[in-house]
Amino acid sequence: MDKSAGYGLHTRFLRGLALAPEGVAVRTGEEALTYRELHGRALAWGGELAAAGARAVGVLAGKGPVAYPALLAALYAGAAVVPLRPDFPAARTRQILRASGAGVVIADRASLKVLADVLDGTDDIAVLVPDAEDGDEIPGRPVRPEAGRALTAPAEVKPGDTAYLLFTSGSTGVPKGVVLTHGGFEHYFRLVDERYGLGPTDVVSQAFDLNFDCAVFDVFAAWGAGATSVPVPAHAYRDLPAFIAGQGLTVWFSTPSVIDLVRRTGSLGAGRMPALRWSLFAGEALKTRDAADWQAAAPGSALENLYGPTELTVTITVHRWAGEHSEAASVNGLVPIGAVHPGHHHLLLGEDGEPTAVEGELCVSGPQLAAGYVDPRNETGAFFEREGRRYYRTGDRVRRLDGKELIYLGRRDAQVQVQGWRVELAEVEHALRDCRVADAVAVAVTGASGTELFAFYTGAEVPTVELVRRLRGLLPAAVLPKHFHRLTEFPLNTNRKVDRLRLAARAAELLQAR
Repeated sequence: MDKSAGYGLHTRFLRGLALAPEGVAVRTGEEALTYRELHGRALAWGGELAAAGARAVGVLAGKGPVAYPALLAALYAGAAVVPLRPDFPAARTRQILRASGAGVVIADRASLKVLADVLDGTDDIAVLVPDAEDGDEIPGRPVRPEAGRALTAPAEVKPGDTAYLLFTSGSTGVPKGVVLTHGGFEHYFRLVDERYGLGPTDVVSQAFDLNFDCAVFDVFAAWGAGATSVPVPAHAYRDLPAFIAGQGLTVWFSTPSVIDLVRRTGSLGAGRMPALRWSLFAGEALKTRDAADWQAAAPGSALENLYGPTELTVTITVHRWAGEHSEAASVNGLVPIGAVHPGHHHLLLGEDGEPTAVEGELCVSGPQLAAGYVDPRNETGAFFEREGRRYYRTGDRVRRLDGKELIYLGRRDAQVQVQGWRVELAEVEHALRDCRVADAVAVAVTGASGTELFAFYTGAEVPTVELVRRLRGLLPAAVLPKHFHRLTEFPLNTNRKVDRLRLAARAAELLQAR
């Protein structure tokens, strides 16, 4: 294959290697890997992958000293990275491996037990467990890398070659694989470099799980600058400011739900995170209250709200928090998502499927657009052609503000009909937050009168009659929640987003019990 030299996502690491060969590329707990050490491991393991002819490589490992060289080794071998979660059900991981066509799985020793279940019934997937010990085995499969197979240099790739296969939940229950290319990442990280100006002295959080698209930012934004990436362990959230100070973090990136988590630990005090230069949030809507509180705790950082589905290569819009100005532009207490990245076109589609000027479903076309899905059948309805451009339908409703900025209104499918009223769940949640509760989530349930609203809230207990009285001054009577339930905290899914599916299931259970 005719491939251009010096191109691809992995060349970001090579740039970091040139900038800081003895600098720490990743620090996992007490263990630190320098750029030179990580490069050596990636070449050695990449040779094993190349010898196996792997076109896609599953990485089944926790955020430790196996996972990060494994990501790079796959790219060095010219293969696509398929990040896997060790704590996911074995059947789901097996589905992902089959769909991706992965020929090799790199796993850490801690994942050996689950790996045996994942590979049950397969005989065409090789296994590489670099930290295996004597006696470790999966019957019929060698687990240790062979000596002498190291690559002398990373493979060359083209812009259209696949760099990552990221699997999201499919509507049919089968994981849906998104194909992200080296070319899409090239455009994305060029903008990242221009905007954030990271360097070898920066220390970047790695808070997202490796199968989540924002983790690619965590790792490769740092590596492209010769900076250090630091995985964030679960116990760090007990006192996150102390962890940030202890690790010398200068860049924080996570879902906004982390802000409330830190607030509830009592550690989100003013000025608690003075060393942060950048505070970035993505993955779910950012509330103005949360942005203001985090900014007060990290007064020296620029705070930004990033937005983007996996199909648009990590993030596709950005808004710089500007205090009162951002609050004035908010809708339902949510921070604007900002302007679409340069080099892209976007449309807002109305309910009739035609472009509208002010408010509608966001559709984006441009260089960050994914190549499609692993299974082309998933592409129906997700992509469309218009005036010679291929667009992705995000399913997110946005409103155009003054200038180029957009604000997120909610999912297109998050509008519900209650007694003939079209209800925006985000509007109900915003109204609830004005009723002396810490936070609120509204879901639709089927009740005695048809579709009804069930409201969950956190914070101090508020009598239902008081909540209803206050809400009557904010919402039409027909769309008032019929049911209220207080929780100590909202459940989070594996990506640390509020788990609305679990809340909807809980609402159905409570309603049935009543």
